[in-house]
Amino acid sequence: MDDSDSPTYASLAPANPTMVNDLASVDLPSLSNIPDVNSNGHLPSAVQSPLSGQDVSSPQTPASLDMKSDGYSDMDKSTMIAVIQFLKRGNLKSTEEILRKECGFFEPVDVTDTSGALGEEGEVLAAYKSDGNPAEYQDAFKALSAFVEKSLDAYKYEVAAVLYPVLIHMYLELIYNGHRGEAVELLQNCSSSIEAHHADDLRSISLVTSRAQMAGQPLLNTLLSAQYTCRMSRDSLAHLKRFLADRSAGPVPRIIQDRLNIDLVDGQPRTKAQVLAVQGAITGEAPRSANKTKIFYGLLKEPELQTVINEEEEAEDDLDKPKKKKSKKDALQKNKKNDPNAPPANRIPLPELRDQDKQERARIYRDSMKRVTLSRDALPSICFYSFVNASNTVDISDDSSILAFGSAESILSVHSITPAKLKAMKPAEQLSDIDKDSEDVLVRMLDDRSGETQRNLMGHSGPVTAVSVSPDKALLASSGQDGTVRIWSLQTWTCVVVLRGHIYPVWSVRFSPHGYYLVTGGHDRTARLWTTDQHLPLRIFAGHYSDVDVVEFHPNSNYVASGSSDRSVRLWDCSNGACVRIFTGHKGTVSAVNFSPCGRYLASGSCDARILVWDLGGHGNALAALSSHSDTIHTLAFSREGTILASGSMDCTVKIWDFAKVTEEGRDEDVNATTSPLEDKSLLLSTFPTKQTPVLSLHFTRRNVLLASGPFNG
Repeated sequence: MDDSDSPTYASLAPANPTMVNDLASVDLPSLSNIPDVNSNGHLPSAVQSPLSGQDVSSPQTPASLDMKSDGYSDMDKSTMIAVIQFLKRGNLKSTEEILRKECGFFEPVDVTDTSGALGEEGEVLAAYKSDGNPAEYQDAFKALSAFVEKSLDAYKYEVAAVLYPVLIHMYLELIYNGHRGEAVELLQNCSSSIEAHHADDLRSISLVTSRAQMAGQPLLNTLLSAQYTCRMSRDSLAHLKRFLADRSAGPVPRIIQDRLNIDLVDGQPRTKAQVLAVQGAITGEAPRSANKTKIFYGLLKEPELQTVINEEEEAEDDLDKPKKKKSKKDALQKNKKNDPNAPPANRIPLPELRDQDKQERARIYRDSMKRVTLSRDALPSICFYSFVNASNTVDISDDSSILAFGSAESILSVHSITPAKLKAMKPAEQLSDIDKDSEDVLVRMLDDRSGETQRNLMGHSGPVTAVSVSPDKALLASSGQDGTVRIWSLQTWTCVVVLRGHIYPVWSVRFSPHGYYLVTGGHDRTARLWTTDQHLPLRIFAGHYSDVDVVEFHPNSNYVASGSSDRSVRLWDCSNGACVRIFTGHKGTVSAVNFSPCGRYLASGSCDARILVWDLGGHGNALAALSSHSDTIHTLAFSREGTILASGSMDCTVKIWDFAKVTEEGRDEDVNATTSPLEDKSLLLSTFPTKQTPVLSLHFTRRNVLLASGPFNG
């Protein structure tokens, strides 16, 4: 390939994402120091760190920082007070004395005064300060609730969306101003008018009973850092304004003005089903402005494989082969057509295909010609792998030959699930006889380990939370509660690199379908994009308001989907680190996401036991809502041609859904902001229960056999 046409990883411009939720800003290394893609797309023998050779000077105090006579700036002083308050609450007197002596800070600190010690957070909390009559709050909310109840059905359900955030902020205002009794009474008497899916949040907020407890409460921090978004039509907003105009002096108009973001929608007001379909996220609905970016959801053009296929066919003596050549060629030409919705080939750098990669693509193509086409009348066969007290997470390689799982005992186990043995590097004395210039030198260096079909790997210092096998089966990525991501070589069976960037447990890790890239998500509320030859992240995807519990690559590797405990799904652009879609509608933690093989649709499963299907070609609207499970949905898998969707749950069942009908209905209807998601019980084709085994992983083989796995709870 000509160098002028081959993009390098320097073409990925450094991203500067806005850090939220009190996360510290992160300086990414300049991507101009990142090495170009190697032809093999894997760990090179030696990688120069992008930070090596740099003269890192000590940080200097900005000239604009106002220093006080005691040597402390306002920022330094507030930080010192916050630390001393923490030590006082923990009764760590000796530590406090040592800190005061070393820093020369002897001012008295009031442990009950949190507003001055919390810096920016204290300033935000101070906005709750009010001299209003606490008895008016309950009357004001009941008046608002009565107004909503008496409204016409055309306006009622959109206007009712303001009840929950108004009640929460009323409660917090009363707590901040020391009116605990009135606050508790308000929540007890008025929470019945709030939708049931907010019950967990109300219980969490009810635990805050003093001003000191307001600092550091996760849900409260989220409510303070972002406005609650309510989407309304112009008619519904005008109806609400008439009520607010009559009570301009009360707390309700002030809270709606300061704490809510009213997102106007053109057209008729929405029905109850349409409003409930998009509610559930901690910060309300997704603003329309967040879902307007064009998405390149198409697949990349397949490489030239006809020569490879012809060479392999000539080596086989099969009389039936000539009869199928014409149909195969036609199918191959069809696969090579450019997708108008596909991203440009050089939008993000991808590794060049090696000869063995092309041979693997040829095997994928041959398997696709022998694949069973699934439908309502042809359901998949299922093979289930049960683990006895061993499995936290499971992953199966793309060719369905290797199964890897991680356990709470920090052990990774890799198994061959075919008759072939696991491979490993040959001894050193045998490597010297190999021609290093041969094209298949890597293949020659590997050897079957006689009689060995299983290997254990150890390195994490805590439970293993996720595993992912690379597309070429050369690498295995694992994440753990120790906050690290480890990449293991499945040739030398050793850990080749430890990725440290997350500061809390890492919950999910996935390799890109094209290899080289991997993405992680963790408790620090970020997802991060890595490469196999860099120890620092290329992108930090920041925007979620709680843990990032699950991540997944788009089939074209240009996008990453993340599901979070903030009950939203986000789509991130790998080329610039921007969030290009926000999907809301789940009423619980998002625990599973997966893309359809065509790349246009995204399915997400949640702790609310529902599956939502999103159309990436639209503007963040749910295409269908699939409800039948009774517990958390842990895994989703599409059949290879995309006509069947399989879901696995903690209710110990595997369910098969008619995804072809979902897409047909979506094409027949004009899906927009006022369209309700499709809910049809006939979409469920079959249910396959296990005895006592929750389903952790689902995987369709290249010939559409469904492989399922989970831990036996006997």
